[in-house]
Amino acid sequence: MEKRVYGVIGIKSVMANWNADFTGNPKSISTGEVFGSDKALKYPMKKMWNEQGEKVVYIKSLKMDEGKKGKKDAEGPKVRPKSLKERYEEVFEVEDLKKEDSIKVLTNLFKAVDVKNFGCTFAEEKNNISITGAVQITQGFNKYNGHNVEEQQILSPFRDGTKDEAESSTLGTKIVSNEAHYFYSFSINPLSYKDYVAMGVTEGYTEEDYNKFKEVAMVSATSFNTNAKVGCENEFAIFIETEKELYLPELAQYVTFNKGEKNIIELGFNDLINDFKDKITSIEVYYNPYTTIIKGELNKAKYFNIFTKAEV
Repeated sequence: MEKRVYGVIGIKSVMANWNADFTGNPKSISTGEVFGSDKALKYPMKKMWNEQGEKVVYIKSLKMDEGKKGKKDAEGPKVRPKSLKERYEEVFEVEDLKKEDSIKVLTNLFKAVDVKNFGCTFAEEKNNISITGAVQITQGFNKYNGHNVEEQQILSPFRDGTKDEAESSTLGTKIVSNEAHYFYSFSINPLSYKDYVAMGVTEGYTEEDYNKFKEVAMVSATSFNTNAKVGCENEFAIFIETEKELYLPELAQYVTFNKGEKNIIELGFNDLINDFKDKITSIEVYYNPYTTIIKGELNKAKYFNIFTKAEV
């Protein structure tokens, strides 16, 4: 691919918890600002690719362990997460990773769509590999000032079976954001794999790889329905394709979000982008026109419905 790509991905969360910390609360920094990690955005992308039958290595998968046999106190079968070695062997149909040399492992890893986009750290016996991904995604900060944390009490239908004296069913807690709007910057640098292309282990980052990323960047959060993520959806994405010599800062820092009769997403990087108009080949903006207005005059920009992909 002979270009760079810069952009922003926007995620809406209403009465949901896009990215919880270990206390169950939405992740935040010391100032109280709420954010979502890049892992929170990448996970539904990987899930979607996996469901489409693509090769995905870095995603949780389970196996049934039979337990240790021949011992009086042996544990029975258990469901456990697979190790990285086991996942690699499953995805690439390899009998034993230890028999693979580093070149073969590298070649296989670049066949996985998540590795091709995001890179990986592969630390296994005889193979210690680190690949810096062509796609880099920042932390996504909430831009909505009206954010509040809501705590819901949930009544379980069962009593605590560990306490003989328990007569009532147990209580649980669900913690959500009343409303949050996260904006992530991303950049794509196909030259990241230049050395690996020279080694012959990959053809490099291609248009096909970019199109696969672009697809999930617009719909994977919407498609990812779990109890905590129902209420989360993709609401915005912008893809700015440039000449490969152009270097732009992260763009989400310039984005503002305001509530109104319709939500307003203001793109505060107009002057920055328009100053480089001769080095920009295309700009595509995807958003929800039923609920949102985009403010910002960008040269060469085309606007699309993020759900139907029809031009607005």
